[in-house]
Amino acid sequence: MIHHVSVGTNDLERARRFYNSVLEGVGLAFMSEDEEGIGWGSGQMSFSVQIPVNGEPATVGNGSHICFAVESRVAVDRFYDMALQHGGSADGAPGIRAKYDANYYGAFVRDPDGNKIEAVTYSAE
Repeated sequence: MIHHVSVGTNDLERARRFYNSVLEGVGLAFMSEDEEGIGWGSGQMSFSVQIPVNGEPATVGNGSHICFAVESRVAVDRFYDMALQHGGSADGAPGIRAKYDANYYGAFVRDPDGNKIEAVTYSAE
């Protein structure tokens, strides 16, 4: 099981606005904030955005993304809509991805720093 995931940001305020809106819909609640990062969590899993500790600008990992499991297709749609409304960009509209599974319903977005995130459900409705 994954304990925590962090992505880099160059603007904590912008990241806070984006993720406060998007993560509520995937069941992660605000946990903490300091001058270096912001964290959300649920149970034993946490997600954070951080200013890189090495002092260099945050960059995007090519080929990497983080996927949040949600309960329904409505939740995937909401994730996508909230992301676009709060500074994210489209990277794959909500829909079936049959190459993964007949019920794999997901949506991909880029956060304001360019990190690729996804929401997915296997729910048939």
